[in-house]
Parts: sequence; C-alpha cells; structure tokens
Amino acid sequence: MDDVDRKILAELQLDGRLTVTELAARVRLSVSPCHRRLRELERSGAIQGYRAVVDAAALGLTFEALVFVSMRQEDRDTVAEFERAVGELDHVLDAQRLFGEPDYLLRIATADLAAFQRLYDERLATLPGVQRLTSTLVMKHVVRDRPLPART
Repeated sequence: MDDVDRKILAELQLDGRLTVTELAARVRLSVSPCHRRLRELERSGAIQGYRAVVDAAALGLTFEALVFVSMRQEDRDTVAEFERAVGELDHVLDAQRLFGEPDYLLRIATADLAAFQRLYDERLATLPGVQRLTSTLVMKHVVRDRPLPART
C-alpha cells in the first residue's frame, strides 16, 4: 500500500459515495488508474464494503449502554456458543473480546431504559457461560465513527 492508496482510503472514509471521477480528482490521478487501484483495494479486503451512517434516533434507538461481560467458563465450545448467540442479537452494535477482565465489551442500542432492561433480563443474562454483567449508560458520544488514520 502506497501513499496514493492511503489517500484513496482517506477520501472514501469521508465520503463513500464519491464517483470514481470525483475520487480521481481528489487524489490527483486519472480515472483509469484510480479505478484500477480502487478495485484492487476492494479485492484485497482493504475496503470491506460501503454503507450509510444512520442516525440511531431516526430509528427510535435513543438509549445506549455498554455492557461488560465476565465469563464463568471460557472453554472453546462455551466461547463459540456465547459469540454465536451475541451475533444474533440485533441490538448489539459492537461486541469485542478483551484481554484481562472483563472478557467482553458489548455496545447496545435500544429505544429506552425499559427496552434495555428487557433485553438484559431476557437475553443477555441468559447467554452461555456468563458469570457477571456490568452495565454503564452512554451520556454522549465525544468521538464517533472517526475515519481510520492514514498512517500507523
């Protein structure tokens, strides 16, 4: 990956709806080489997809919580079953396995506190291998959906 590829990725992170012509102009390439580079970035997996950033409030999801999960059992089968079950929960926006304690961090969006409580009681508390759940409520987002830095 060279500097031109990094510029292409930076521009697309800011506006994924750019046409190839607009993108080429922004990165100072002609259309054909820009298009080849774009397709190669897609083929290699550097670009994993394109999507719209949707306002959660527009969908009525105005309540957000972070849930820390400590596992009682961490054998391979239990971890796989837990991760499969978490992947099926639509209200779980992000799920990360962590080193140390706790074992997982889940970011959850629901309509309100009552909806979160139902999800917590009926689904989260019954996930395979869970020993303890600890929740904290999101007051506001300070940094959100920031583009990845162009350099490591």
